Amino acid sequence: MEAIDRINDFVNSIVWGWPTMILLVGTGIFLTICLRGIQFRHLGECIRNTIQKRSGSAGTGAVTPFQAFATALAGTVGTGNIVGCSGAIIAGGPGAVFWLWISGLFGMATKYSEVLLAIRYRKKNEHGERVGGPMFYIEEGLGKKWKWLAVFFAFAGACAAFGIGCLSQVSSVVSAIRMSINAFAPLSAEAEKTVALVVGICTAVVLALVIIGGLKRIGKFAANVSPFMSIIYLIFALVVIIVNIGSIGTVLKSILVGAFTPRAVLGAAIGISMKQAMSSGIGRGLFSNEAGQGSAPIAHAGTEEDVPAKQGMTGVFEVFFDTIVICTITCLAVLMSGVPVEYVTGDKNVLPIIAFSSIFGDKLGSVCVAVSLVLFAFTTMVSWSLYGVRCFEYLLKTDKYSMFYRLLFVLVVAYGATVPLGLAYRISDTLNGLMAIPNIIALLALSKVIIEETKKEFPDDWK
Repeated sequence: MEAIDRINDFVNSIVWGWPTMILLVGTGIFLTICLRGIQFRHLGECIRNTIQKRSGSAGTGAVTPFQAFATALAGTVGTGNIVGCSGAIIAGGPGAVFWLWISGLFGMATKYSEVLLAIRYRKKNEHGERVGGPMFYIEEGLGKKWKWLAVFFAFAGACAAFGIGCLSQVSSVVSAIRMSINAFAPLSAEAEKTVALVVGICTAVVLALVIIGGLKRIGKFAANVSPFMSIIYLIFALVVIIVNIGSIGTVLKSILVGAFTPRAVLGAAIGISMKQAMSSGIGRGLFSNEAGQGSAPIAHAGTEEDVPAKQGMTGVFEVFFDTIVICTITCLAVLMSGVPVEYVTGDKNVLPIIAFSSIFGDKLGSVCVAVSLVLFAFTTMVSWSLYGVRCFEYLLKTDKYSMFYRLLFVLVVAYGATVPLGLAYRISDTLNGLMAIPNIIALLALSKVIIEETKKEFPDDWK
């Protein structure tokens, strides 16, 4: 395990160094300028239209626009919204929240663009299902000579699904459940291992029942569960914020000041720099909303919506809801609860549990976080199983062996329950970075296509 950790850290330092983060945020800024701030101009309209699309049914081989959105949202809203936000604050202080917002605001333009391209260049597979994503718009949009880049993305995506979709998710669930049980009765080291194994097996079995049904079942599951899980979590977190509303001014000030001078907020002894605040906030933001990573377009491609720009706008709402709403509320709940974040080390689940426990008590607080993590993680696993399958099918040029990949995915979920949380997240980070690089290259190269499709739907923006 130590050898794997060392190799992963070396690769991670390359794919998630400053050049990659600057490229991701820079692409969002570039697309925002090219699209004349579409995510800000049409945000209200975007929210209304996404919610209104909740009803309806889809034809053969497709899912409704809302089901496609919900599937992508399920993959986006995961443990990163709880554990990732906590990790950002621990590593970068309150100022990391500001940089998380920056990644979200410009990431909305990036997500819009990649979803638009997924609809524009999608195809149908052997079963008549609509399939698409970066591998398709790289090959079709950039031409056959770039097929190697499409293959690289698909390979990275098929592998990344086992990281962000399996290891990090189930590992976070095990950690939260273990801490929740310990709040009632301390577990021995041997009992903790048993809990991890049982959680892994149970999760794998339930997951198999959902994902073996394919695109249609995944879409229906996501449309029903994603909104519910988000609302339940937000209610608990908002209670923490409302009870501590008197500290909102102090917390907002610490976020803004800490973004540029962290030591002014935490004290010189803590040693967090502006660079760390930026790195933590932007890195966790990108991990959470997945803008530029190329994963969500795979889910959106399954929609029956034929207008690329229309489905692209649901991608805008996806990032807005994930980062600007859920991540912000998580961060505010943690900071406003008065948890001494500068002294917390180790398990990142500790911060939200302490925050929730400050209002609901140790037992109920730990249960709230555990239940939220279970729901968030499970829906993420469901969506990432689809992403992995589509990448796997692209590599083999057939969907005959999709069941093999799904079964392997389920087995890795069971195994992931025994993997340490820190290592799981570091592996996920590395694999995500390998996906993002070819996708960003395609977005920049196809920016003219993105602008042309946008002008068709929003001609008034160019008058």
